[in-house]
Amino acid sequence: MASCRGARRDTLPGYGNDFALPRAEGAVHGYTENKDSYLARLRRIEGQVRGLQRMVEGDEYCIDILTQVAAVTRALQSVALGLLDEHLNHCVTDAITEGGESAEAKVREASEAIARLVRS
Repeated sequence: MASCRGARRDTLPGYGNDFALPRAEGAVHGYTENKDSYLARLRRIEGQVRGLQRMVEGDEYCIDILTQVAAVTRALQSVALGLLDEHLNHCVTDAITEGGESAEAKVREASEAIARLVRS
């Protein structure tokens, strides 16, 4: 099974290197087995965000909108924590097993991702 190793890093336009995205062609990522579940959850969140737009367009009560924003935020955090867990259990574990600079890089990358999640 191919791992996350050797991923090419691209950045999101306009966001600089703080939002670098790992890209590996043909790689199997930690979330691959649960990809459909993650996609379903993200589609549900997308629907919640559309609902928020409708609430603002419909001049709904501020607190009701904020309650829904909090729900969307929690849902996204749940997805992020699941992806992080899968990354640690797959990509980081594989890199540590192989050792060397790759292991150090994967641990550093995971630490940086955790720091971004904590700041958000």
